[in-house]
Amino acid sequence: MGETSQVLRAMRGLLPTFEHALSSFAASSANVQIVRSLRSPSIADSIAPGTSSGPACKTLYILDSSFNPPSRAHGQIAATALQEDRGADPKRLLLLLATQNADKATSPAPFSHRLALMTLFASDLLEKLSSTSSPAPIIDVGITKFPFFHDKSAALRESPYYKSNPPPEQVHLIGFDTVTRILNPKYYAPSYTLAPVAEFLTKERLRVSYRPDDGWGGKEEQDAYLRDLAEGRREHEGGKREWAKSFEFTEPLNSKDDVVSSTKIREAAKRGDGKALANLCTKSVADWILYEHLYTA
Repeated sequence: MGETSQVLRAMRGLLPTFEHALSSFAASSANVQIVRSLRSPSIADSIAPGTSSGPACKTLYILDSSFNPPSRAHGQIAATALQEDRGADPKRLLLLLATQNADKATSPAPFSHRLALMTLFASDLLEKLSSTSSPAPIIDVGITKFPFFHDKSAALRESPYYKSNPPPEQVHLIGFDTVTRILNPKYYAPSYTLAPVAEFLTKERLRVSYRPDDGWGGKEEQDAYLRDLAEGRREHEGGKREWAKSFEFTEPLNSKDDVVSSTKIREAAKRGDGKALANLCTKSVADWILYEHLYTA
């Protein structure tokens, strides 16, 4: 427990740094900022990268979430992509938090604690990858002002953190539920068509995890949703058939009866159920939730 306490105290010491980064980012004209970069599991070795951060990568994996909090499912999505995806080396992973969200309010955990959770999650993930990957990738913890994927993608292409020639291939790691939001015209005022996502879905790749939840149907229904795009049944909304090639489905990580969700984690935290948290979160994330009494109100 001594080493765990030392890590948690060190992370608590970083909270003012995260709060300052958030306030200065909000007041700046920047649309993306990297708050922390990890090259090893050690939190002490993590850095605030400034205007540039290490060697160029050829493939940039982006795991974009509210991280409220990060779950083992997030870890499986990221680890599977880094180990199995066809992207060229060197690879890099960006954990990206939007300070504005198209659907979700900024509660219950404040953004500074989200950044702490993301950093601890990155540390746990690097520890796992270090035993299987050689070398383990750099993992960045970043924030953006944009709620929509096409805006985030364009901002990352212009960001000095990832500037290279040619630019890295972006691979966005998402669930099927996010596909339905990306392809929903209601988000794209004033035209309410899919035209705003054209460049995003032409240039970038999306690695999609099937969702086994009842609300999204089975694999057949989820395949059929994308087949509608491929066969032209979304053209009246501005959807292009060729966009379907940008989506690559991967097998679900959990059965319908064993879904890991941030909601389940928050419920376990409210109950003070450390055993459930250990099953749903990576170790450092679970420890931080208990240490800081998050999600108990």
